[in-house]
Formats: sequence, structure tokens, C-alpha cells
Amino acid sequence: MPTEDVPTETVPTETVPTGAAPTVVPLRYREVAFTAVDVPLTQDGLAGLLVGREAYRRTRFVVAHSEAGVALVKVAKQSDDPIFSPITDAEMLTGPGETAFVMAPDIDVGVPSQLGRAAAQRAPAAKCVVVQGLYEHVSFILNPRQVQVRAVDVAPPYPAKLVDQATKMADIAEDLPPLAIRPDVIDIVELARQHPAGQYLFPCRGSGAAPPGATVAYLDERPQRQDWVLVGCERSREIYRHAYGADVPFVQMCPREILVARGGPDEPVLTKCCRLEEDIERAGLMVVVPWGATLRHVREGLRLLAEAVAPSWVRE
Repeated sequence: MPTEDVPTETVPTETVPTGAAPTVVPLRYREVAFTAVDVPLTQDGLAGLLVGREAYRRTRFVVAHSEAGVALVKVAKQSDDPIFSPITDAEMLTGPGETAFVMAPDIDVGVPSQLGRAAAQRAPAAKCVVVQGLYEHVSFILNPRQVQVRAVDVAPPYPAKLVDQATKMADIAEDLPPLAIRPDVIDIVELARQHPAGQYLFPCRGSGAAPPGATVAYLDERPQRQDWVLVGCERSREIYRHAYGADVPFVQMCPREILVARGGPDEPVLTKCCRLEEDIERAGLMVVVPWGATLRHVREGLRLLAEAVAPSWVRE
């Protein structure tokens, strides 16, 4: 059986083209049987072998492998009630010329985004990628595509929290389509540097260091009023007015407002805004979660983005 285990490389991702065949990922790895065969990896050869054989009641797919390669077969059984039941139909979905087999012990095959990453990095030309991964489990991704999500956040501190949350969630969520999180981190110290001043006011101590030659104070510490430039957001301005009874020169650091000022995104974007406390907002290709988003917020935000740009995926 041929195997592929090529070095990781960065591969561009794409949203699902209109009318494209859906990306298919098994609901559970236990639905996939992995078996060696000694018949031709053709529709007739595999149907002749499998139809009439007993299969476990959870089996819906068979990955058949031989010296000729690998094929993916979808099977129907007489019944799903008994523990074993005869196979009544076998449809070859992909043959050896379009099916790749990848040994990837670092990939959890139960997570669509991990399967999508393995396919994109290790077998980008294959119609179906079968992965033997973590725990020796075997599963596959058919018509593999990743939904690229640009996660826009600000830093320091590092790592940028929303980017980190989105990356982690994509890496564990079993009910989201294959996602590829692309970090887009706005450096707030660089924002400050573009508006030269001797003294800057940041929202809190975690916000970062001053540009060279300048000093920094933190709004949440209520320091004695100085001749500052505030690097913050609209909520920071509100707090400043409340604390000091006046306005202040201001540099916008809200990633949503920066995106809007640039004309809005032309690709799926996940970002955050301090004006949101519990709600999640979607406007076109942009989903906005609260500034202090929990993983629950991030998961829901990713789900909303995926529904907007990639409705064509199936967990079978």
C-alpha cells in the first residue's frame, strides 16, 4: 500500500465554490473500516467482494487497500440494528488514482480542521485523503477544502488572545467544518509610533510598552492627568471622559473599527470589539465577538462564519 508523509508546507486555502461537491468527513472514525483486499480496486471488484459480507452496524465506509493503492467505498447494510449485518450495496467513491493515504500520528482524525490541514499540507491534489492519525485511528476527508478565516486582533500582549483562541478552537471542534485560521495581528505599539508623542495612555498594563523615548501610563490605574495620547477604543474614551471630565487626543486600536475604516473585509474575518459584552454580531463576511470573548463566543463566531461562506460540507 503506498503511503505519503511529506514535509509540512503552507498551502493556500479557499472557500467552497458555488456548486462544488460537498466536503465529506465521517461523523465518527468508527464508521470507517480499514481493510486489505486482493481484488482490483474498481467498482466491480470491490462490490463483488463486499456485497453479501457482514459488516459492523456502525460501518458506513470501507477504506480498501492493496499493492495497487487505496480506494474509498460507501456501503449500505441490510439493517443497522444487529451488531453485524450483510452489506447490500457498495459504491466506490474514489479509486487509487485519486485517493491518498497519509500517516500522520499528530493528527486527531475526529477533528475536521485537523483532517483538512493534513490534506492541504500532505496531499493537496487528492480528491480523497485517508489519514491514519493519533491513537492509530483511520478516517478520511473527501473533496477536501479548508475555510480560511482571518483572525484580526491586537497585541501586545502576546500571543494575541483571539488568534490563540480561534486556533485552539479550530483544532478541537468536532462539529465545525475544516478551518484554517490566518493570524492578522495589529501591533498597538506601532500604532502609537505613527502618532508621535512624549506620553501615551494605554487602557491597561497588559496593553504594551511605549515607543522608544516615550513614557506610558495606564487608564485603569487612574493616574494623575498628563499631556497624553490615548491609544485605545471608544470604550476607553468613555472611561477617560468619566474619569477626567474631558476628551484626549486619540489613536484607534479597536480591530473592528480599523477594519471598517479600511473599507471592511473581502474575506471571512473574526475579530472583536469592547462594545460587545455577550452578543456576537455578523455583518457580511465579518463576525465580531466581545473583547473578553470566551471559547464559547469564539466557537459560535467561527460557526457563523462557516455557515456564511461554506454551507457545502457534510458529516456522515
